[in-house]
Amino acid sequence: MTDLDQLLDRNKHFATTQAHGALPISPRHGVCVITCLDPRTDPAALLELELGDAAVIRNAGGRVTRAVIDDLAFISYLSETILKPEGPMFEVAVIHHSKCGTGFLANADLRRNFAAHVGSDEAALATEAVTDPVQTVRHDVELLRSSAVLSTKIRVSGHVYDVDTGVVTTIVPASPMRTD
Repeated sequence: MTDLDQLLDRNKHFATTQAHGALPISPRHGVCVITCLDPRTDPAALLELELGDAAVIRNAGGRVTRAVIDDLAFISYLSETILKPEGPMFEVAVIHHSKCGTGFLANADLRRNFAAHVGSDEAALATEAVTDPVQTVRHDVELLRSSAVLSTKIRVSGHVYDVDTGVVTTIVPASPMRTD
């Protein structure tokens, strides 16, 4: 039996014991978490989230990319036009972490070889490295706050998760987007 087979067996238990069909599409806590795909940073575990509590976007480093902005634009558009036109929007919590694997992109040789391997721009890869999560989370929060395609009703905050202690520290308190 493979590791995935074991997880699929767990799904059978989940499917018979959870009230998944009754959940609304909007997150119960009005939060969208952007974080790293590193298995040490599972937001369900470190924030003790239950199914339906929050929307989650995960990628390498938990970085704010064009794709992340497009996803947030989509869910904020749905919220404003269909799900909660008069209601409050949600908060986006950007969470970077210590000892991030994207830090390896700071190594020029590794970065050059990886860029050649995937056909990517080496300079662009250098900007994705999370070697100082406090600095990168501030940068990514500002990217979101200055985005012209995101609703001004969204609030954005930035945090750093310490993989050694399990503590999430707020670096940038929640505040509204730009004002038009």
